[in-house]
Amino acid sequence: MRGAFAQALSELAERDPRILLLTGDLGYMALEPFADKFPERFFNVGVAEQNMVGVATGLAEAGFIPYVYSIVTFASLRAYEFIRNGPIQHQLPVRIIGVGGGVEYGQNGLSHYGVEDVGVMRVQPGLTVIAPADAEQTRTAVLATYDLPGPVYFRLGKDDRMTVPGLNGRFELGRAQRIGEGRDLLLVAMGNMGRDTVAAAQILASRGITCSVLVVASLNPAPHHDLTAALSQFPVVLTVEAHYITGGVGSLVSEIVAEGGLGCRVVRCGIKTMPNGITGSQGYLHQMYGLAPEALAATALEALGKE
Repeated sequence: MRGAFAQALSELAERDPRILLLTGDLGYMALEPFADKFPERFFNVGVAEQNMVGVATGLAEAGFIPYVYSIVTFASLRAYEFIRNGPIQHQLPVRIIGVGGGVEYGQNGLSHYGVEDVGVMRVQPGLTVIAPADAEQTRTAVLATYDLPGPVYFRLGKDDRMTVPGLNGRFELGRAQRIGEGRDLLLVAMGNMGRDTVAAAQILASRGITCSVLVVASLNPAPHHDLTAALSQFPVVLTVEAHYITGGVGSLVSEIVAEGGLGCRVVRCGIKTMPNGITGSQGYLHQMYGLAPEALAATALEALGKE
């Protein structure tokens, strides 16, 4: 997704000279499409994410549209107070790009796991929060939101080859994208869990269980109407996220079910405990946390009483 982001941003910068890109000494082999074409609008501020957001806030106040780029945990947590007191409080068009959502940086350990970013960002009512599901949706989302008047947080994956079958790059702010028309079970996926969630639905289909998948890329504003309409049709819903089960899409769905008085049981699939020091590939960790397609299918069967 990061390559799709850099390419889309380069296209926007061709027609809008206000667009700038700042990085915290990251993005090699990803940001070159922008950096090579617009060297005068590309700034490496070093390993100083708080300062990067501060600089971006000043640039936005001066009329620019700055994008700041770092690994998810550094972009969202290290600079959080600066984001809150700067672009959010003053409603300035700073775009925070967090790369490697979930456990994509698996071998690097807990310091690099982005497993609470959506939770801390979603509580800020003045911040748009977007977690695209694949490279095609990343491109659509970047193009659709670049001229919003307030700040935006993007949670991006690293993979530019992965696509979610049936999504076809669709994105609309405040909406969810539906894949399939199954009536037995609803699966709600956040961001980069879209492909594995669709894969789990295919496994369940082979067992005679038809599923609908809702891809939620717009977390704030949340797709309340789409979720309410879908949740009203199903007795059981599984939420799937490479994130702690608190604060992300599982919490969002639970809030909608509770506030709307919907008769739907919510089963949250995500990371339930702090990572215990085990490191490994994203695939290995997803298997360990029950987020691989086969594990999701097994959880769904248990929830439906069809083990």
